[in-house]
Amino acid sequence: MVQNKLQQTPLPRLLLVSSGEEDPDNGSRLLAQLKLLSGLNACMVQIREKQLTALQLFVLAQKAREIKLPEGTLLLMNERTDIALACGLDGVHLPENAPPLDKLRLIGPQLLFGCSVHSVESARIAEESGADYLLFGPVFDTPSKRKYGAPQGLEKLGELCRKTTLPVFAIGGITPMNALTCLDEGAYGTAALTIFRESRGFIENIEKFNRILYP
Repeated sequence: MVQNKLQQTPLPRLLLVSSGEEDPDNGSRLLAQLKLLSGLNACMVQIREKQLTALQLFVLAQKAREIKLPEGTLLLMNERTDIALACGLDGVHLPENAPPLDKLRLIGPQLLFGCSVHSVESARIAEESGADYLLFGPVFDTPSKRKYGAPQGLEKLGELCRKTTLPVFAIGGITPMNALTCLDEGAYGTAALTIFRESRGFIENIEKFNRILYP
C-alpha cells in the first residue's frame, strides 16, 4: 500500500470527538469549539453526529473545513467516506462493524482511516486491513458507554498496545487526571468526548491534556 502524506506525518496525540448533540437550528457547538483551537497544539477532531442527515453532515463538515485550524490538525468524519471526500476532510473514523477498510481505501486512497476496536482480535483485523490508528475503549467508566457494559480497564489497554504496531488512542472516561496512566500502558494518545461537551473550560482542558501528551 502506498503511504499518503498524512501517514508519513506523526499523528497529533489528542483526539476530540464531537458532542453527538449538534442541532442545525440552534447553532453549532462544534464550529464554535473549532474556532477556539487557534494558537493551540494540533489535534484530531472526529465529527460524530449520527442524528444528522447526510445533507446536514455535509454542511457541517464543509463549514468545519473552512475554519482556520492549527497546522497539522486533522478533521475526520465518522463512517461517511463519501462526505469526507466531498468536503476535503483528512480522514474517516470507522466503527468496529464497518465495511472492510481495504475496500473503502480504494475509494479514498489519500484519506487517513482509523478504527474503533474492543479486543486484540479486532485490532489485528483492523491492522491487517490497513488502518492508520486504533481507538480502544472504554478504558474507564463513562456515562455515554455504560449501556454497553463494564469498562475495559488499563490492563486490557496495555495488552492491546503491546500486540499492535499502530498508534492506539485510549477513550472512555479519559481526563487529564488519568491520561498519563494510559500512556504508561503504551497508548499513543487519548481521545475524549464528554469532557469537551461544553465550551466552558474547553481550552483549559485541552491545555491540561497537552501538558501530559507533550511533556
